[in-house]
Amino acid sequence: MIILLPFFHLLVAILYTVGAVTHWRMPKPVSIVATVPKYVWGFILFTLALHVCALTRAIGAPDGIDISLGNAISLVAFLCVLVAWAFGLMRALPGFASIIMGGAAIAALMPIVLTSAHRFPYATESWAALHIAIALSAYSLLFVAAVQALLMVGLEKKLHAGVTAQRMPPLLTLERYLFKLISLGFILLTLTVISGLFFSEQVWGMPFKLTHKSAFSVLAWFIYGTLLVGRRRFGWRGRKALHWILTGTLLLVLAYLGSKLVLEVFLQR
Repeated sequence: MIILLPFFHLLVAILYTVGAVTHWRMPKPVSIVATVPKYVWGFILFTLALHVCALTRAIGAPDGIDISLGNAISLVAFLCVLVAWAFGLMRALPGFASIIMGGAAIAALMPIVLTSAHRFPYATESWAALHIAIALSAYSLLFVAAVQALLMVGLEKKLHAGVTAQRMPPLLTLERYLFKLISLGFILLTLTVISGLFFSEQVWGMPFKLTHKSAFSVLAWFIYGTLLVGRRRFGWRGRKALHWILTGTLLLVLAYLGSKLVLEVFLQR
């Protein structure tokens, strides 16, 4: 089965590409809970299930869990598609499904391209595995929120320019879903920061050290926290909210994927 592993990743990428093209050609939605043909849901679930199989084969090993950059990117992409599907965003926002699934198609190939292994023994590092799972879930939720915010600002700009957006859910409904995503992502990010700052010895087996990863994570947490306060107290929305969301997302990318890129690709660690 190890020989077939690259084929698994390639097949998942092909299926995501087919899904992206299919959604692009589908009629535009009229509701956040718009009815989706059963074959479309079945196709998405099958693709996600196959992606899980590929990730399980790539990440799981007898001597530990492989959390190399390629596997991490593929896992985040899987979680992004899962979040988008679970929240109904793949049918609620024009172009959203195509962007998410198109990005996932590229990310699904990363375990083949970036093969540098970074393992830790999951039998003795269960806290670390939990920390990573919560962190990647937070990153996925907030990344999906960033894509949604970008598309919403584009649609709002068209409305202001007098372009009629037919067959599209109200922007206020989409905005409520956006901040639900951000709120949930912020909660998970808070747990990630707390576990990294205050339980470093239990999680990693060593006292806390200030690194670029931890610094960027705390800054991202502060950015998203400020956004949620600004939303509640001052009604921040639209482009103002987008700037905060994109800044927080960039910091998260630099915190985890950026640090792994430098360590594994450039420094070969």
